[in-house]
Amino acid sequence: MKRKAKYLLSSRNGRRAIYVDEENYDEILNYWTRDLRHKKKFRFMSEVIVEGKYTSKQYKKVEINKRCKNVTEMRFFVSEENDRIYCKEVSSPTGTYIIVAAILHERKKSEDLSATEISLIEKVGTYNYEL
Repeated sequence: MKRKAKYLLSSRNGRRAIYVDEENYDEILNYWTRDLRHKKKFRFMSEVIVEGKYTSKQYKKVEINKRCKNVTEMRFFVSEENDRIYCKEVSSPTGTYIIVAAILHERKKSEDLSATEISLIEKVGTYNYEL
């Protein structure tokens, strides 16, 4: 499924970038800018992701089956609200490593993946981005 993504920010050297799915852009941006706590968390997380200095507490792969290739999740407020933004990792024709924030999933309820979460992750796995 072809989708479009909007540029958000990139690393200092330009080798890594974060984009946002165009169809979910407003929802994701509203989440990131909801209040000072969300803004600080997003600023911190985006910085460590584009600089490649993240840990699995902030950002990790969620390749649970073949349909989920290159799907990752940004993990917000783990052990609290437990929100997730499911992402698709792609490379640009120039070799830039791009993380596309695709779908917001608020209030993940358990440690294990529910059927809803598996469905969202598989959905993101089918996305092909036009950048």
